[in-house]
Amino acid sequence: MFDFKAGEILLLNKPYTWTSFDAVRLVKTALRRQYNEKIKVGHAGTLDPLATGLLIVLTGQKTREMEFVQSQEKEYIGTFVLGATTESYDREKEVNAEYPIDHITEEAIYKVALDFTGDIMQIPPSHSAIKIDGKRAYEYARQGEDIKIKTRPVTIYSFEITRVEIPEVDFRIVCSKGTYIRSLARDFGIALNSGAYLGSLCRTRIGDNKLEDAMHPKEFTQLLGKLGDEGLLK
Repeated sequence: MFDFKAGEILLLNKPYTWTSFDAVRLVKTALRRQYNEKIKVGHAGTLDPLATGLLIVLTGQKTREMEFVQSQEKEYIGTFVLGATTESYDREKEVNAEYPIDHITEEAIYKVALDFTGDIMQIPPSHSAIKIDGKRAYEYARQGEDIKIKTRPVTIYSFEITRVEIPEVDFRIVCSKGTYIRSLARDFGIALNSGAYLGSLCRTRIGDNKLEDAMHPKEFTQLLGKLGDEGLLK
């Protein structure tokens, strides 16, 4: 039996261009339709619209566990694009500057990855959901306002380079809560005396929860209806 009112934990595979709130809203709507009442729903760990992968959604009293879920280590795979930068540090914004890459060697790429492994200081992107004076950073950025975001500590437990075909560099990263892979892309480019932005990103794990066990948000609506038909909902 499943009791989404008392609380359940859902593993969703957030699609490309969806916001994390899009996924949460779909779950909320499906539950409201099934139970004919509003049920509390939240997510642990925002994914940017251009990122894909594991999004943990909690319902009912399970939302009280959100802080614990968010605090667990996370694993990502993705691609850095060397030789250029964007305002958002990913593909959301157009390239705003280009840099030389002829001097970059594969050896240098592996060394920089090693240099970023461990405890590091990081500045979150201006186009991020971090709150400043009660307002999201991206709201300031979209209005063209300059804001100062404080440097903060994060931990990179593992930084593995999985493919090098300059200007593209594929990676697998295991990191702490609060790590911005977009910021890591920017800093990675600077460390190579060039520029870089995040070409793609997929979250594959949060704690012991794996992407391979997740479902598309629309699959959840179908599953919920089936559970209701089979009398498996409390």
